[in-house]
Amino acid sequence: MTPVSALARNDSTPSLHQRILSDIEGRILSGEWPPGYRIPFEMELATIYDCSRMTVNKALSQLAKSGLIERRKKSGSFVTQPHAQSAVLEIRDIKAEVQSLGLGYDYELLRRDQRRATGEERERLDLRAGSLVLALRCRHFSGKTPFTFEERLINLSAVPEAAKESFDRNAPGPWLLDKVPWSAAEHRILAIGADAKIAEVLHVAEGTACLQIERRTRMNGAYVTLVKLTYPGQAYELVANFAPSQS
Repeated sequence: MTPVSALARNDSTPSLHQRILSDIEGRILSGEWPPGYRIPFEMELATIYDCSRMTVNKALSQLAKSGLIERRKKSGSFVTQPHAQSAVLEIRDIKAEVQSLGLGYDYELLRRDQRRATGEERERLDLRAGSLVLALRCRHFSGKTPFTFEERLINLSAVPEAAKESFDRNAPGPWLLDKVPWSAAEHRILAIGADAKIAEVLHVAEGTACLQIERRTRMNGAYVTLVKLTYPGQAYELVANFAPSQS
């Protein structure tokens, strides 16, 4: 077992929360911490990083949401077995999805525009006339192959600090999950044929069957973001678990 003291690093990262997240994620994805490995308890990590348990808990919660660890009451947190399936109703980290397949991840910002919302965008995000949005187009890779095309609108009245972010190196999804405590989400799942724009971005032929997930998230009644994630249909699978309702 790696000595707990060896966890602390001097890497420069945007925040202590991100440093903890990156350290643990790196050890899991490198195989240093294999499936079933118990990671240090919250109190141990708080001591290592000289921070509050709340900061550690936030990082562990994000790792659990991305499926890299399993948190067991009174037992601690354990590395899970990586899997390639995604639950429909989860908000997952695309980077973690790709790396769980044992593939290298890369990200590219294709376009960034700060502008007034169009009529359709105001309707979808329930905005007033003249409201500002940040419009982003991004591409995520698995290895050298395009994995998904992300088209995102961020409501700048709900998240004004997004206007200062370039997103040229870091994807907007994890940034939003870190900054905004969203309270509700709505998913739409569509089967589409790739138009010229999508075909060019995903390196597929026009008309190729694609899976598109459209999601809106809210915080305290206000819409925070609207995102469309488009995947080549033959390379992605959605899985949801159901149980019979109890009358």
